[in-house]
Amino acid sequence: MSVHELKRPPIEDTAEWRVDLPKALEQLRHWAQVSPLQPALRHKRHGQWFVWRWIDVLRDVERLADGLRQQGFTEDSRLALSGAFEPDLLLLALAAQHVGGQLLTLVDTLDAESLHKALWRSRPTHAFIQGRQTQQLWLNQGQTLLNFSDLLGPVDSPQRLSRWHKGPQLWSEEGTHWQNGLRVLLEQWLTSGHALAFPESPGSARRDRREVAPSGLLLSAERLQLLAAEIESRLAPQGTWRRRLCDWAIAHPEKGLQRLIKNRVRRLLGFHNLHYIWQATRTPDAQPAPNWLAEFKRDIA
Repeated sequence: MSVHELKRPPIEDTAEWRVDLPKALEQLRHWAQVSPLQPALRHKRHGQWFVWRWIDVLRDVERLADGLRQQGFTEDSRLALSGAFEPDLLLLALAAQHVGGQLLTLVDTLDAESLHKALWRSRPTHAFIQGRQTQQLWLNQGQTLLNFSDLLGPVDSPQRLSRWHKGPQLWSEEGTHWQNGLRVLLEQWLTSGHALAFPESPGSARRDRREVAPSGLLLSAERLQLLAAEIESRLAPQGTWRRRLCDWAIAHPEKGLQRLIKNRVRRLLGFHNLHYIWQATRTPDAQPAPNWLAEFKRDIA
């Protein structure tokens, strides 16, 4: 069996992975000016919630942009991001936009062969990777990985959150496995000016989501179905009187008793503040949202 070297395309075609954010910095500067001390990002780290204000986000983005320039990142460079969405990744994405370079997101579950092909085609000049196993795969491909702390330099740590700010809260528990997910997050966050929160890890997402009680969920189609399965597992089994009571309440929420039951179930699920779920435009083969989610779902073109 012979091994053939992959033929590089004469011109890199990065459309599959590229993230274009033409208005991101303009929107960030707007919120840093009109709401500088309001919460912009929240993330749970080592069991504690931390918060970045809008002015903190802008300052960190500017520092990271300087750090990228010191690492040779220019308008002709391409930064690849792979891993869970959280503040470090978002800030670095905005910093790359600040410098004017190209931004790419690659799935963090690629095997070695698939990753080799993707890197061969996209040819990133810089990379920021989360997860030790994924980092090792990229290192094995000869990629030099950026260190967030080195880029940011010595700055004050994010503020530890002592109490929740009353206001709209967006929530994400996604990563670069969601194609176009980073664009969706940044557009929804920077357009609305609402705080965007992230769990500490995928394993703690259910508990952390209940603590946040978000007003909006930013979910891929796959994550929506996982959430539906989670809800189903927490409700009474089908055919029981308690389940029939729940289904009756959701079907007739206009009456007092039904509304009381429905609101109690929503609180147990952490949805008592939920107003909408962002969801891409429905495709013909998409599964319908379950009853407990359908009322919140918005199809976005």
